Amino acid sequence: MRFDLTDLKLFVHIAESGSITAGAQLAHLALPSASARVRGMEQALDVPLLQRGRRGAEPTEAGRALLHHARAIARQVNDMQADLAEFASGLKGRIRLLCNTSAMTEFLPDALAAFLAAHPQLGIDLEERLSRDIVQAVAEGAADIGIVSDAANAEALQTFAFRDDRLALVMARSHPLARQYRRRSSIRYADALAHDFIGLAGDSAFQQYAAGQASRLGLHMHCKIRLRSFEAVCRMAASGAGVALMPETAARRSADADRLLVLKLSDEWADRKLLICLRDLDALPRHARELVATLRRD
Repeated sequence: MRFDLTDLKLFVHIAESGSITAGAQLAHLALPSASARVRGMEQALDVPLLQRGRRGAEPTEAGRALLHHARAIARQVNDMQADLAEFASGLKGRIRLLCNTSAMTEFLPDALAAFLAAHPQLGIDLEERLSRDIVQAVAEGAADIGIVSDAANAEALQTFAFRDDRLALVMARSHPLARQYRRRSSIRYADALAHDFIGLAGDSAFQQYAAGQASRLGLHMHCKIRLRSFEAVCRMAASGAGVALMPETAARRSADADRLLVLKLSDEWADRKLLICLRDLDALPRHARELVATLRRD
C-alpha cells in the first residue's frame, strides 16, 4: 500500500469540499487523474473510501479514518515546511485558530496583537465558525486551537477557561420594549422576539446561534436589518431601529452606550463561558503551546 502526499492532499480536498471535481481543482489535478488516484487508493485498501451520489461524495467509515490520518500527515508536513521556511523568509510557524463571533470581536484582537508583536516570526490563520463546528474541526485535526462556548459538547477535547461572555439585549431608551422594561435589569429572550431585531450580516456564526435559540423556543427572529459589526449594530439600535442581541461587553463599550438600554438575558444559555479547546496540549508545536499559555494568562 503506497499513498503519496498528492493522494492524501487530494482526499482531504475531496472530503472537505464534498466533491471529486472540486477536490481535483483544489489539488490542481485534472478530473480523470483525480478519479484514478481515488480508485487506486480504494483498490490498494480493498475498501471503498467515498460514497458517491448525486449530491457529491462523502467519506465512508474507512474514508473518515483515512481523512484523520491524512490531515495529521498534512499538518506534520506543514509544520516541517514552516520550520524550514524560517531560513528563507523568517517565518517560523503558523497556527490555525478557530473561534466563535464573541471571541473574534471582543477578546482576541488585543491578545493576538500582543502575541504577534512578541513573536514576529509566527503567523495565525484565524477563522470564525459556530462552536459546534469548531469542536468537530479541532477533534478531526483541521485546526490547532479552538475557542468555543461552553454550550458546545467538547468532552472529547482538552479545555481551559478563557472568558465570561454574558449576552444581553440592547435597544434605544425610547424603544417601546425599553419603556416597558426600564425598571428591570433582565428580560427573557422570548419576550423580545415579537419585536424587530438588528442582526449581523452574512454567515455570522453569532447570528446563526441567535436564530437557533429562537427556533428552540418555537419562535422566529425577524431581522429588519443586518450590519457587519457589533459597533454598527449598536449605532443602529441607538437610533431606535430595533432590538439587538450581543455580548454585554460590546454594548457597554459602545460609543452610543448612553443612548442604549442594556438588559441582561435571564435565559440560562445567555450566561456563557468561552473555552479554549484542543486535542492534546503536549502534542502541539511549541509556538502553539505558547499561544495557549498567553490566552490562558490573559
